[in-house]
Amino acid sequence: MLAWVGAHALLRRSLIALLLCATLLAGGYLALRKSSFVAVSKVQVSGVSGPDAHAVESALVSAAQRMSTLDVNTGALLAAVSAYPVVSEVHAYPRFPHGLRIVVSEQLPVAAVTVGGARTALAADGAVLGTGLLSPALPAVGGDYLSSEGRVSSSGLLAALSLLSAEPAPLARLTSKLYTGPYGLTAEMRGGLLVYLGDASRPHAKWISLERVLLDPKSSGALSIDVRVPERPAASFSSSTAATQPSSSQGAAGSAAADSEATVAALAARLTEGETATASPQSSAAPTPSSSTTEPASATSTEPQSASTPEPSSQTSSATPAEASTGTAAPSG
Repeated sequence: MLAWVGAHALLRRSLIALLLCATLLAGGYLALRKSSFVAVSKVQVSGVSGPDAHAVESALVSAAQRMSTLDVNTGALLAAVSAYPVVSEVHAYPRFPHGLRIVVSEQLPVAAVTVGGARTALAADGAVLGTGLLSPALPAVGGDYLSSEGRVSSSGLLAALSLLSAEPAPLARLTSKLYTGPYGLTAEMRGGLLVYLGDASRPHAKWISLERVLLDPKSSGALSIDVRVPERPAASFSSSTAATQPSSSQGAAGSAAADSEATVAALAARLTEGETATASPQSSAAPTPSSSTTEPASATSTEPQSASTPEPSSQTSSATPAEASTGTAAPSG
């Protein structure tokens, strides 16, 4: 009996000692995480760009230096750059004892849009990025929209933004504006070439299809290119491009054809230069056009029919760049 009592007392004393040690360790950890022994003094920031890059980096460094490597507050870092809508996410990686690496994820502008009567840059998700990120290189989207809590929610505008966000960099530099026309969403390239995109579905496949048509020499002289069905792109040419006219009837039509040839040739040249410097992004979820790189559409294909969108003008017949080379006129935009 006495042995049992002694063992019970020893167990109780051990448990009390263990609880005291745990309390001391917890208190020591809490004290240590706020101490100068683990204070953040070396901050590395990556992922920032644009005109606000220096201000964003300074705000993050200032907020980080009030933390320790044992007490990193990502919410406080994000709050420190809340004035800069270009920042979408912040990730922090402590390096014991004094280092902290911060990686910033940005939402870059994809279009220039009028919001509340003022011109501003917009991100792909409709976030208003402000005038500081406006650039002549940004495609323009028409209309005047209202924003709520720094974001535009118009479904039509969001569809246009999603298309522009999927556009490969070489093509994005060549796009002047995007608007809704008779054939749905239509991109106007710098130089006047029209690209019929229809809706916002399969954006990567449509842009890749356009790239292939522009790089095909047979597309030279096209006035418009229809990629609403990416596997069957169709280029529209003026009548003077598709067929030979008597010398007395050429005049202005011949000049327009020469202009369109120069436009497509310039776009193809700039696209080739851009692709040399930057690989065009492709989405694994979006199927690529089935046609080969040298023949954007089959010789027997015609322009895709759409129940909800009218077909190009009846002044000319539907044809692909490959058909135009045989003398068949293609639809005019």
